Amino acid sequence: MAENILFEDERSTTEANLYWYEEGFSEGGVVRDHTIGQRGSAKAASALQDIKIIDVDTHITEAQDLWTSRAPAGLKDKMPYTKHVDGVDRWFVLDRPFGLIGGNVINPKGDKLHGRLGFPTFETGHPGAWDMKARTQFMDANGIYAQIAYQNSGVTQAGSLVALGDNELALTIIKLFNDAAHDNQVASGQRVFPMAQLPIWDRQELNREARRCVEDLKIRGFSMPDTPEHWGLPSYEDEYWTEFLEFCEASATPLNFHLSSGMDGWSLTWGSMRFEQRLAVTAMMQSLGCAATLGNFIISGLLDRHPALKICLVESGIGWVTFALEALEHQINEMIPDRAVRFQRTPKEYFKDQFYATFWFEEAAPMKHLAELGYDNVMFETDFPHPTSLYPMAAQHAACVLEEYPIDVKRRVLQDNAARLYKIEI
Repeated sequence: MAENILFEDERSTTEANLYWYEEGFSEGGVVRDHTIGQRGSAKAASALQDIKIIDVDTHITEAQDLWTSRAPAGLKDKMPYTKHVDGVDRWFVLDRPFGLIGGNVINPKGDKLHGRLGFPTFETGHPGAWDMKARTQFMDANGIYAQIAYQNSGVTQAGSLVALGDNELALTIIKLFNDAAHDNQVASGQRVFPMAQLPIWDRQELNREARRCVEDLKIRGFSMPDTPEHWGLPSYEDEYWTEFLEFCEASATPLNFHLSSGMDGWSLTWGSMRFEQRLAVTAMMQSLGCAATLGNFIISGLLDRHPALKICLVESGIGWVTFALEALEHQINEMIPDRAVRFQRTPKEYFKDQFYATFWFEEAAPMKHLAELGYDNVMFETDFPHPTSLYPMAAQHAACVLEEYPIDVKRRVLQDNAARLYKIEI
């Protein structure tokens, strides 16, 4: 396997530009006053006694000067920059369009936009999306102690970076993103923990940057693609990934799979429906797509080679997990009768040993499936500041759906599991 992968897929040249649907930032939608509910969330958090809620899925909008302010000499003119075009703030690299700034449906007053993916400009969105002082103030107002955070724009998408045809530039963009992640973690007072991005197209640089992120920058996890084959890379079974996976095991650094980047949920919707209708179905399907990530890791036998690897399935809910595990158990018996792959554990055992899943809007699943999934394998999220976020009822919702559980279970789900996985001091 070559050390440096060349992406030949035509999608790679426009990957970042298509990261967010253009129509989702057009005029329309409904803005609702949610500040009253916000105050209620803080009260609900106090009802959870001394539990410090850790929100394991949020997003940081990349600051306009993230790259230009950190650029090394000779590369500043090549760095990603924003430009206001057709009423929307957009990213560009080498004058190529690199997509929109990302979803932020909360405005500076605390009102929430429904029916769209985000406000079209930095100024019309809440500054807590990129400014850590504003963000921690927002967290305090909503009863959240700490957050795990992911990218918001498509600037760091591997396919588009490689399509630039400048490996030094592509690597620099990734490294500066991770430097900013470290800076945000420090600026938040060790309350916001961004996940790192990696140069997955270059095995040597992948392994080097992974070590730098963990050992030098103290980043607590990696955001990974669920199907690297999408970009012409080998699957995670291949030796291409072995050194990286072994490092993640040894350093207890989790791999995070956010929704399902390998599924085109939009293509599964009816073209006759309005944008908002299609988006609702698409978001649902991308969440369910994490069942494939769960299945691929279990069925491949990879987890027996890396028994200490920890995997988090993010922004996908938990209601489907019990079904998926039972389905895998059935399909193994039906479809792999000769045991060509020798499984050392059952699907449920793999999940309890090595997986974490997160919930936010669900009511039935947290009440009915926690015991089955394991009290140490489920965590809580809000998806701030995206359109599906729980804002402004996050703490209220958590308190409500876990109401019947004893305080020790609430503490594990809302605090301890995430603190242990991401090494967060409480």
